[in-house]
Amino acid sequence: MNILVVDDEIEIADLIELYLKNEGFNVFKTYNSPKALNIIEQRHIDLAILDVMMPKIDGFTLCQKIRQKHNFPIIMVTAKITDADKIKGLNLGADDYITKPFMPLELLARVKAQLRRYTSYNQNKTKVIAIKDITLDKEKHECLKNNQKIFLTPTEFSIFYLLAKNPNKVITTKQLFEEVWHEPYYPSSSSTIMVHIRHLREKLGENEKNKYITTIWGVGYKIEI
Repeated sequence: MNILVVDDEIEIADLIELYLKNEGFNVFKTYNSPKALNIIEQRHIDLAILDVMMPKIDGFTLCQKIRQKHNFPIIMVTAKITDADKIKGLNLGADDYITKPFMPLELLARVKAQLRRYTSYNQNKTKVIAIKDITLDKEKHECLKNNQKIFLTPTEFSIFYLLAKNPNKVITTKQLFEEVWHEPYYPSSSSTIMVHIRHLREKLGENEKNKYITTIWGVGYKIEI
């Protein structure tokens, strides 16, 4: 597995690289965003770890640029701890968020969780699901609407697929978070889910006449067919 590490704090980048290599990962490390974009164009990347506070091109902008072409998981690492910053990162396509200072083993756990979710799309046990004019192919990690491809991040795809394979059934917010993120649910987790659900609705082109995801306020979400 190839992991890209981008952080202008050399000590932190080196520490992350050390722990990842000890786990057998192949690491591409750089201290600025322009070089990171060059690496992405030249190498196959399975996951990226991006610092937020970097000169010239910050992590948020880098995340946005990556999402224009690539759907591999992105973990944001930053000293910022406000919900607004976290939501901003998620809005731009990040899959997870960890704040400095952090325990290297916690970061490793998050990396492995994201990679498990991402690589599971290639397993042969998957199915093709049709919901109205949308087709979800988990094996190909592909979402089509009227045969036109819709770009979804791994987290967005996981949420939509979980809902789609349980039609007419309410998936609670707690269940959704724990099955997609593989982490314990906390009340603050609901805001993370709301951001991803909003992205899904925007990408699917939902409107008052054509809705795919129904919100059951105070409970969770479902897809009606």
